[in-house]
Amino acid sequence: METWDLYDKHRNKIEKQITRGDAMLPNEFHVVVHVCIFNSKGEMLIQQRQPFKHGWSNLWDITCGGSAIAGDTSQQAASRELFEELGIHYNFDNMRPQLTINFERGFDDYYLIEHNVDLNELTLQAEEVQAAKWASKEEIFMLMEQKMFIPYYESMIAFLFEGRHHYGSIRL
Repeated sequence: METWDLYDKHRNKIEKQITRGDAMLPNEFHVVVHVCIFNSKGEMLIQQRQPFKHGWSNLWDITCGGSAIAGDTSQQAASRELFEELGIHYNFDNMRPQLTINFERGFDDYYLIEHNVDLNELTLQAEEVQAAKWASKEEIFMLMEQKMFIPYYESMIAFLFEGRHHYGSIRL
């Protein structure tokens, strides 16, 4: 059973934890992380969710993501999720997320990294991931058009590709 730390709207940890699926009060939030791995050719590593996975089953998604569990920092959650879902070791300790998106129930931290990964060396988490592959921005847009990719905003996917080498939203 997964337990989450809860935060206030300013992202200060409050002295409360809940179990995944339990109701949260309107002023309580949790941390989610997403990692996007890009290779040296500018492609993103994407994964296909299992058919029995609750929510977005069989759809392709960005590299990995999930909720921070109790005691995790955002960086620890990113490292754990990446290893659990794809078997990739990566140290996020000295990184900040490139962006954080506030959603109704929490904070979603996005880490964008360049890391050439051999697909044959991945260890896919059987409970969550059925396949993984490299994809260009255009290939992801095509999958989205075919309703085979989680329906992120196209502009969000474009920003992940364009913003992967720096922090912020201004081209320098």
